[in-house]
Amino acid sequence: MILDRFKLTDQVAVITGAGRGIGAATAVALAEAGADVVIASRTSAQLDEVAARVAAAGRRAHAVPADLSAPEAAAELASTAVTEFGRLDLVVNNVGGTYPRPLLESSVDFMEEAFRFNVATAHALTVAAAPALVKTGGSIVNISSVMGRLSGRGFAAYGTAKAALAHYTRLAAADLAPRVRVNAISVGSVSTSALEIVVGNPELKEKMESATPLGRIGEAEDIAATVVFLASRAGGYITGKILEVDGGLQAPNLELGLPDLG
Repeated sequence: MILDRFKLTDQVAVITGAGRGIGAATAVALAEAGADVVIASRTSAQLDEVAARVAAAGRRAHAVPADLSAPEAAAELASTAVTEFGRLDLVVNNVGGTYPRPLLESSVDFMEEAFRFNVATAHALTVAAAPALVKTGGSIVNISSVMGRLSGRGFAAYGTAKAALAHYTRLAAADLAPRVRVNAISVGSVSTSALEIVVGNPELKEKMESATPLGRIGEAEDIAATVVFLASRAGGYITGKILEVDGGLQAPNLELGLPDLG
């Protein structure tokens, strides 16, 4: 049956930034598809909640509280998966993010921090995981952003870093083919803690929804379902691609209102 292609029975995944939002939804979705998971984020209590949801789906979770802004901490997750579960089939590089900031207030240090958190961390885990993924014929899914291809004031650091992650995906896919597939998801506006201010403000929420072709803000499960597709045999003939899961956006759906200079 075609639905069998979406199963991940007895596979093992590492998900960074898995304490809430897209990472948490992805961990649960992978468990529901049959995978055991290594989940990592800063907050132990959040990881415990996600682990309980994974257990309710009948799979195992190993939680790793860690500050993943340090690339070496992310790299250690690959060996943790092999130690705990005996194999590694999937890496989801989800951790990342950078606060909006006007261009002239974005220091070199701020730009470097954005690249370290959004690109270097993903690279560190990718390199560390590659030998295990080669053995299993596994895959990597990087979580990029719509702001890596759209233009909006205030996103020079974040958007540039996410654009770099998207092209890193293409380059890594070439290096790791044919044994390991590497893809990314260009995520649009998704209802997570990062959008709490918008979702909690009916006026801003309506403005954002009306500027989105599909007329709604995305859900974390929209992204999690795409990860399952890309990781499974259903997406087995896809590598080096950036899937745009953004409600059809061709322009930012909420401007920050930063003024002209002068």
